[in-house]
Amino acid sequence: MTQLLSQHHGRWQIGANENITWRTAESFTKGCALVLSVDSEPQLDGVEADLIGIEFPAFTDGRGLSLAVLLRQRVGFTGDLRALGAVQEDVLHFMLRCGFTSFALSEDRDPHIVLAQLAPYSQHYQASARQHLSSLVRLRD
Repeated sequence: MTQLLSQHHGRWQIGANENITWRTAESFTKGCALVLSVDSEPQLDGVEADLIGIEFPAFTDGRGLSLAVLLRQRVGFTGDLRALGAVQEDVLHFMLRCGFTSFALSEDRDPHIVLAQLAPYSQHYQASARQHLSSLVRLRD
């Protein structure tokens, strides 16, 4: 059983993972939830989905982070982007910066620790998939 970490009205909440029927790119139809493996090539067809899940096969596999950025910046996906599989609190901050908006956590993860890891920094000097250059902290001369 997994837990779902998602935002509701600007606040992060832990809840039971929804019973979602995930479809691969080959069987995807509009209105369904699309699941992608980390080695997928982002396609424009996925933009029709309201929810895209990226399956992380291992904690050490960062390809899903790159795929998330490509979906947000190249494809223009604006819906819910969910991290699935080997999701650990150590990288949630980076997942947020890459454009993820929800996380499916295994039940062995402590939700209080997970919530504390979401935003350990209040300011950033680099742009991200969620933040444009114009809104970054500027270095003083």
